[in-house]
Amino acid sequence: MNDVALLTDHYELTMVQAALGSGAAQRRCVFEVFARSLPGRRRYGVVAGLGRLVEELRDFRYDADTLDFLAATGVIDRPTCEWLSTYRFTGSVDAYAEGEAYFPGSPVLVVEGTFAECVVLETLILSVLNHDSAIATAAARMICAAGDRPCIEMGSRRTHEEAAVASARAAYIAGFAATSNLAAGKRWGVPTTGTAAHAFTLVHDDEATAFASQVESLGAGTTLLVDTYDVEQGIRGAVAAAGPELGAIRLDSGDLLPLAHRARQLLDELGATKTRIVVTSDLDENSIARLAAAPVDGYGVGTSLVTGSGVPTAGFVYKLVARESDDGWQAVQKRSTGKASTGGRKWAARRHDGHNEAAEEHIYVGNAPRHRDDERPLLVPVVREGEPVHTTSLAEARQHCRDSVGELPAEAMKLSPGDPALDTHYEEVAP
Repeated sequence: MNDVALLTDHYELTMVQAALGSGAAQRRCVFEVFARSLPGRRRYGVVAGLGRLVEELRDFRYDADTLDFLAATGVIDRPTCEWLSTYRFTGSVDAYAEGEAYFPGSPVLVVEGTFAECVVLETLILSVLNHDSAIATAAARMICAAGDRPCIEMGSRRTHEEAAVASARAAYIAGFAATSNLAAGKRWGVPTTGTAAHAFTLVHDDEATAFASQVESLGAGTTLLVDTYDVEQGIRGAVAAAGPELGAIRLDSGDLLPLAHRARQLLDELGATKTRIVVTSDLDENSIARLAAAPVDGYGVGTSLVTGSGVPTAGFVYKLVARESDDGWQAVQKRSTGKASTGGRKWAARRHDGHNEAAEEHIYVGNAPRHRDDERPLLVPVVREGEPVHTTSLAEARQHCRDSVGELPAEAMKLSPGDPALDTHYEEVAP
């Protein structure tokens, strides 16, 4: 059974069934993905997941087993099953590039096609973009707090096994140096790293034997975990095992700020002046920022990273904003209290000041605009007539994130809750 098409909500398919009955299924529509606000009152978000989504779209088909399940359970009727049996998305998708910063109202994904072929994609699109963008946003904040010190993603044991792979990919786009997750290495080419956990020390008769075994296997440049018993004795034992060429030590518990200072002093006294200090232990962007003055050379981040550091979703919604009528395209929008949307097809641009600093998210509504010299168009064509037309390597997405976040005003880098770093303005474009 091809389960990709079942990664959806029941009501998506009942809408298709009813639309087939009313004749609305083939009506051409435009859907957009956007966030009404930035969860956690963060000052910007980072788009991630587009590459994964395009791959999922290729496999979004309803095979015989899937259709038998839908019919047998009464989810939809046989005529709807027959329609789905030949389903293939034939529309178009435009999107913010992976790694792009976004703000409330940013149309990060625009899907155009018939109502039926677009609506069945809603759950999959939101599942991918909400998760990956939440992780990338948290990761970008951690990278900002870390400065030029590298961060390693190591949260696989703290989330769903597939979410762990997606998290590693999103974190790498946002600037993390590597991951502990091997599947992310194989699928996406994310650099992987790792040495040993406390269990490796505990299985040996003593710490010295464990360290000697690790050095013999992995070389003096390895990272030794020195806090299984006593940190100071661990550091002395690590240098004794590997010599002054010891690559790094890892601190995974205790008050990391004074521990890092004492560790650096002791390593220098022992002649291991080039040995790096890596810290872990439930870090997030705030604890990383507090360690800015510590003699730390790198951070390993787990639980906080793979859970979005307290904000596990980007808050994206998928809304119908335009439908085709006899008179051309007609804007449509919700007017619900607290959930109103802006109707009409959108084109987004980021305006800059005279110093190449981002100054405003400008969204054109209705017709395609003629962009000004001081703005950068944000939407890129991703799918045309159902076929991918835009592919971006992970390295390109990573660089795009660095550039996009780097052009934001300094206010965006604050970790405290606040208003979006850029205001969003709408402008109607006449036919």
